[in-house]
Amino acid sequence: MKRKYITDINELDFSKQYTYADYLNWRFNERLELIKGWLYKMSPAPKRTHQKIEGNLHAKMWNYFENSQCEVYQSPFDVRLKRNKAKDDQIDTVVQPDICVICDKSKLDDAGCLGAPDLIVEVLSESTAKKDYNEKFNLYEENGVKEYWIADPANKSIEIFSLINDKYESLGIYSEREGITEVEGNLFPDLKIPLKTIFSEE
Repeated sequence: MKRKYITDINELDFSKQYTYADYLNWRFNERLELIKGWLYKMSPAPKRTHQKIEGNLHAKMWNYFENSQCEVYQSPFDVRLKRNKAKDDQIDTVVQPDICVICDKSKLDDAGCLGAPDLIVEVLSESTAKKDYNEKFNLYEENGVKEYWIADPANKSIEIFSLINDKYESLGIYSEREGITEVEGNLFPDLKIPLKTIFSEE
């Protein structure tokens, strides 16, 4: 039977829960994420500053991981997270982190990543800040993402959360305003990125 694709986002019911199987039938320009079956719209066109910060971080991470077993991906890149014992067609969470690092290559396939990345970076925007600090924070914690970085363009800062005993603990907010020059987490201690290279306007 020929598959019927949905080509207009207005055909979707935002009061209804969906699965990854539904997600595969969508063919429209707008970008969506699924979190536990619920639809969330993504920023249609991130501002230049957002893209520049994301690009700067991706470049630094790409260089750091180039000769390692870990791989770095930049949005749009689907990360599918499934609950225990759920079949692939029952997956109800598909997100597109701005940047993710995956060190277990068995999680990678042509569709993206199936399972939790080791590290995720989200760059805040006005329309996604609440989701990044709430729904995604809880989602990444529940699924075992070992480290979560939140970059804040407005304050030129990065807050890092490390998964300790299955709960996120903040390692602090890294900002030049506080006299800090580099951002570094616990997961990859040699990964040290100068803040001025992340938030540079040049």
